[in-house]
Amino acid sequence: MPSALITGASRGLGAAIAAALAPTHTLLLAGRPSAELDAVAAEHGATTWPLDLTDEESLEVSSEVLTELDVLVHNAGVMYPGRVGESSVDEWRATMEVNLIGAVGLTLALLPALRAAGGQVIFINSGSGRNVSAGMASYSASKFALRAFADSLRADEPGLRVTSIHPGRVDTDMQRDLVGYHGGEYDPSTFLRPETVAAVVAQVVATPPDGHTHEVVLRPR
Repeated sequence: MPSALITGASRGLGAAIAAALAPTHTLLLAGRPSAELDAVAAEHGATTWPLDLTDEESLEVSSEVLTELDVLVHNAGVMYPGRVGESSVDEWRATMEVNLIGAVGLTLALLPALRAAGGQVIFINSGSGRNVSAGMASYSASKFALRAFADSLRADEPGLRVTSIHPGRVDTDMQRDLVGYHGGEYDPSTFLRPETVAAVVAQVVATPPDGHTHEVVLRPR
């Protein structure tokens, strides 16, 4: 079976993507070692792949074992809600380190394996990567930059298929934290289910080889 590496797969959307790709792919689940990650891997017969997106040496060492990779799904991300005047440089730096620099570093480290397989790179972006909302300053900036990186990768690597997926709000712990920041009441029925977004990822991966999905925008009904 073709191989797929997923970051941020220990819970939420990442775990749902693992479930969606497990029937058709040999899975590598990347992240910091945890019981949650081990449980998702055991459920789907996957292999865990120790990784710290903020550690450049970790990225390089981990990637050395892969000679070919068919699918790379960038799902890991962090968010520090806050308006510009409430934010700190440390929050901006931490956001960029994971959401942008980590994704760039992992892609560069795995580029030889992706080229060898003629692979696909999927970036789980956000509605915040297309439109800015109040209280999302550092997060939106990181997602706009991630979108630009995806576009650059697509232009520079014609042998790869590169897709940015921009879901609206998804029923995850991150969204619970965001609703709490805004002081609202959390209603899961108004959000996309992780399984819905994961199904879209699987559809993109299954696109026939003569097609190339550049971008998907998905919103709750």
